[in-house]
Amino acid sequence: VDVILKTTASEYWSYVKAGAEAYSKDNPDVKVEVKGATSETAYDEQQNMIETDLNSGAYDAFVIAPLQADLVKTLIAGQTAPIVAVDTNIDAPEVLSFVGTGNEDAAAEGGKAAVEAAKAAGWTDIKCIEIAGVQGDSTNTARMNGYKKGVTEAGGTFLDAEVQYADAVADKAVASMEAIMQNHPEGIAIICANNDDMAMAAARAAKGNAAYAKTVFLGFDGIQSACTAILNGGLTMSVAQQGYDMGYKSVDAVVKALKGETLEKFIDSGAEVVDKNNAQKRLDTLKGYLA
Repeated sequence: VDVILKTTASEYWSYVKAGAEAYSKDNPDVKVEVKGATSETAYDEQQNMIETDLNSGAYDAFVIAPLQADLVKTLIAGQTAPIVAVDTNIDAPEVLSFVGTGNEDAAAEGGKAAVEAAKAAGWTDIKCIEIAGVQGDSTNTARMNGYKKGVTEAGGTFLDAEVQYADAVADKAVASMEAIMQNHPEGIAIICANNDDMAMAAARAAKGNAAYAKTVFLGFDGIQSACTAILNGGLTMSVAQQGYDMGYKSVDAVVKALKGETLEKFIDSGAEVVDKNNAQKRLDTLKGYLA
């Protein structure tokens, strides 16, 4: 089984990789090979990986986390080997199942929790600005829609016109946060981000600004560094994806397909909101995955 991830150069993706490899340990007759691009914007690199592997004849089945789903849809056209999408769906008939987080529903839960936390912190005018990932990425869009839904339903205001795109990287999130502070010297109740790295970077950028002392910083992924930041006050909360389960379940699904089983179109790997109450438990679990 060939597993091609968006990247292998981040903590979150190391859990997906660990889960996929764990399946092979539990099922020694299944050989799993995991690879990924050097970053989430290394589009050509991932395209080359996919093209090379699809044409190599070396694999019975594929698990793909696409950087550009529309491009990958074209690359896999006509493939007969079982293909499962992980983390981000690929809208193609060749893809038998999508294993991942229900991103919109998960982000909505995070948005609601953030509004409640903002109320508890004393905010009365609850506005939310998102520091987003890569514009046009379907996962990013789903999370944005979820944040907006959750914040709005809980009585807050999601500022659509002020979304800052930071390409899912921390240094650009710092610049985004600096722009937000310049535009809103009075402070903003909630800053939500498309991943934890950006949320933590934004929180660091705002440190020392009195108007942002009670701002709720909400991330997404629930990685170790985020759990640690939640415990030490550097981040308020995160929507935790179950990356390890995602990796494990995606390989399990593609192996079932090889055995002739029919797969569910969507296999939900689950999510939970992590805050000070459960961050330590989550941290211990994550450390166990990479031990």
